Amino acid sequence: MWQKTKNKYHLLKAIFSNFWFGFPSRNLTIIGVTGTDGKTTTTNIIYHILKINGLNPSMVSSVGAVVDGKQYDLELHRTTPAAWGIQRFIKMAKDANSKYLILEITSHALDQYRAWGIKFKIGVITNITQEHLDYHKTYENYVKTKVKLLKKSKKLVINKDDKSYKILKNLNLSNVTTYGFGKDCDMNLENIGFDIKIPGEFNKYNTLAAIAVCKNLGLTETQIKNGLESFVLPIGRMEEIYKATFRIMIDFAHTPNSFEQILSSMKTDVKGRIIHVFGAAGKRDFSKRPLMGKNSSKYADVIVLTAEDPRGESVVKISQEISTGFIKGFALINYKDYQDNDANKNIYFIIPDRKDAIKFAVSIAKKGDLVLCTGKSHEKSINYGNGEDPWDEFAVAREALRERNTI
Repeated sequence: MWQKTKNKYHLLKAIFSNFWFGFPSRNLTIIGVTGTDGKTTTTNIIYHILKINGLNPSMVSSVGAVVDGKQYDLELHRTTPAAWGIQRFIKMAKDANSKYLILEITSHALDQYRAWGIKFKIGVITNITQEHLDYHKTYENYVKTKVKLLKKSKKLVINKDDKSYKILKNLNLSNVTTYGFGKDCDMNLENIGFDIKIPGEFNKYNTLAAIAVCKNLGLTETQIKNGLESFVLPIGRMEEIYKATFRIMIDFAHTPNSFEQILSSMKTDVKGRIIHVFGAAGKRDFSKRPLMGKNSSKYADVIVLTAEDPRGESVVKISQEISTGFIKGFALINYKDYQDNDANKNIYFIIPDRKDAIKFAVSIAKKGDLVLCTGKSHEKSINYGNGEDPWDEFAVAREALRERNTI
């Protein structure tokens, strides 16, 4: 009830913002991208294809906004800006003579009317898996919130392989383009005319979604292929910052599904152990914690549980809740008592300070190992409970390397 009351306030802000900026979306082709995982990569792929073809697009995603080639930071821990911020970026894009704006939009933003007044040309759903149930309460409510984007859009792009499709197909939606690996999908790996070279099986889905959008915008196969050939994943998406004796990779994965996707894709590529450093957000969806533990333990050999914006909640408690999902009988070891040997697999550690956790993971990595740090990625702050503290995952990992005397 309280959230509904707050949402009325958000709606008033959205209405005011639209009037203040003159309903700028009316003069742009807006593409909205939502989903549990893959939103940022899909948004960036669409943007890049349009940019390479000289179409002067703009973009608002979790890694920042780009208008007229200039980068702009967003609010901390905010994927989709508040209504005022959204309308301001749309107005900036309009003034810069952008024809297209790709907007990454979350379920919170949809529920809170931040997108009110925006005329979406195309709405995209990448996938809908368990996330944010602290806010939406049930998976069905979560799906219904995502559907709000589809109802605002003239054309729809939907992942037919995702479990949410069973719900979406019963909504009598029109102007739908489906994508997936099946031959019955409108856009699949066989009919696009070229191979997808972006790493990660899950990124094939993101790419198919982007291709479907660009096809709906009238781009040719050649234009799309040319754009994809030079695409580089956004910051903190499967980003390897060190590759020599062992490897270090940073990724934003922070849901059970994203763990399954990235870890399964890396398992066949790693000769040694996967050392997975992660945590779960404090005072957020508690139900996903054991599922994150389950999916990590299916593929990782060593797990280092640590802080990921605990917001005052005990990191040890969060870690213990994650560990209840472990499926391999992982043994808890005090990291201060760790002794290196060849049998060090199916073990886990709890190190509340994230900096210490990353340094420890890097210090124990051996030849052929992969240290995978997930959950923070591009974010510039971490919240331990006393406000936002500056954070740089990349700098911490590189500092750990220096201490190990590898660079």
